[in-house]
Amino acid sequence: MVLSVFAVVLAACGNGGDEGTEESADTGEETEEAAETEENGSGDAAEEAGGTLSIAASPAPHAELLEEAAKLLDEEGIELDISIVNDYTTPNRLLADEEVDANFFQHTPYLEGEVESHGYDLESAGNVHIEPMGVYSQDYDSLEELPEGSTILVSNNPAEEGRFLSFFVDAGLIEIEDGIDIENATFDDITENPNDFEFNNQTAPELLVEMYNNNEAPAVIINSNFAIEGDLNPVVDAIALEDSESPYANLVAVRSGDADREDVQALMDVLQGEEIAQFMEDTYGGAVIPAE
Repeated sequence: MVLSVFAVVLAACGNGGDEGTEESADTGEETEEAAETEENGSGDAAEEAGGTLSIAASPAPHAELLEEAAKLLDEEGIELDISIVNDYTTPNRLLADEEVDANFFQHTPYLEGEVESHGYDLESAGNVHIEPMGVYSQDYDSLEELPEGSTILVSNNPAEEGRFLSFFVDAGLIEIEDGIDIENATFDDITENPNDFEFNNQTAPELLVEMYNNNEAPAVIINSNFAIEGDLNPVVDAIALEDSESPYANLVAVRSGDADREDVQALMDVLQGEEIAQFMEDTYGGAVIPAE
């Protein structure tokens, strides 16, 4: 197994990549890292190597799951070259540009949005796990306790607006327009909001843990991968948490047509197997669960 830190770019998820582009221009880090990865071998070079599969992944739990999977794949003669990327805009660009063979960080609605907005020719190789999103509060123990006029901090990922709203719809605290599927709902679809909750979506997802720790709002909705990285236990610390029926399963993405590659299929067999499922349970205790 090869493990490298490909890039650490604090880019806004789903924000068109402008902030990430500006930072790259200022530092030159992303360009240098990309060049280094290309020299080390990826894309077509990985296929020529035969035994190496390069994949970009979020640090936790994605890269941790891949590190465990690498031990099993090694027995089959396949080496994983794992590049850690700590933002939501770079991995799909790397994959589309053939700088890696796959990535592992996103769910279906986000992939679909990226394909539509950027024209990427990518597809899912299969679902792996669910990271139940949670609502966190320093001062309140339930959504029902949130006072009138509370600000709810959420990420700037437009693909997850319905996901944020589902907590409050399920609790009977807001209503959305009839006929709108909650998975596709946006803040504009709110029709009843008797408590005047304000959903503030101006923050990159990787910054929300810090804002929660600083108690900057009555409630903060945080993706479990960032919660785990920030030493939060979603099962224990969240005042509301998604269940195993969440439609937002994290997947492995590849370029269109590559899902049938033997090495990709071998990776999916391992990631969807019993050993990794047991590793999820033992390591995360319900904060990361196998996709159904």
